[in-house]
Amino acid sequence: MEHFGHLLVVALLRALSILPYPLVARLGSALGAALYALPSRRKHIVLVNLYLCFPEKSERECDELAREHFRHVVRSYLERGVQWFGSARRIRKLVQIESAIDLEDRNAPPTIFMGFHFVGIEIGCLHYSLKMPAASLYTHMSNTRLCDLARRQRGRFGAEMIERSTGARRIVRLLHEGKSVMLAADMDHGIENSVFVPFFGVPACTLTSVSRLATIGHARVVPFVTEVLPDFKGYKLNVFAPLSDFPSGSDTNDARSMNAFLETQILKFPAQYYWVHRRFKHRPEGMPAVY
Repeated sequence: MEHFGHLLVVALLRALSILPYPLVARLGSALGAALYALPSRRKHIVLVNLYLCFPEKSERECDELAREHFRHVVRSYLERGVQWFGSARRIRKLVQIESAIDLEDRNAPPTIFMGFHFVGIEIGCLHYSLKMPAASLYTHMSNTRLCDLARRQRGRFGAEMIERSTGARRIVRLLHEGKSVMLAADMDHGIENSVFVPFFGVPACTLTSVSRLATIGHARVVPFVTEVLPDFKGYKLNVFAPLSDFPSGSDTNDARSMNAFLETQILKFPAQYYWVHRRFKHRPEGMPAVY
């Protein structure tokens, strides 16, 4: 049954990849709205996150934002068909780029491209790998077949896929070779190698890996965010200037800077951030669990 289920997922994604993008996006949005109407653990997580991060919003406003978020999240799952199986030409056509740096500079210094878990992160990484060779970190999934599929399709344009928990030495080696590494560090992966710093005023367990890797690899840190454009017009990859004074020599200060930057981007399109993740899974000693 597991094998049959995997084949069904692949077949569905391949079928979605040949449909017009606006149709796939509309289907995903409608399905997301329908699923939001049902009680679920993920819906609970989203609402808790929104209540914590936006205490000034009313219950109704949080509910509307959560519903819009479900539309975006489910839509992003269906759009994996285009992202994983669409042609390079089609992906280039779907993504606009606005960059503060030259993305094709062969003499660029070692660079850590720091992404964040917005719903469009997948296609942003894919599009960059079409322009320049890069390495990209991924988190191992419990479903081995799906994990293998994701790793293969995410790396199909030449990106070297590195498993997060085992890849530190490989990342440092690549940076010393002057190559680029793409990673995201805005999830709660446990208190090891993390610090508690504010995220919308709430203590959040935040990884210090970006700071440490940048220090060891003598790399600049360049944030990027992929935005889903309105009216089903595709995506916009925003690449920002390198963060100043980063790394600063303090893991805590760097984690604060990272979260502060992320907050400014979330406020631009709050429904597109991955609120379905348990961002506050771990809490400082003495603080109650929230989920």
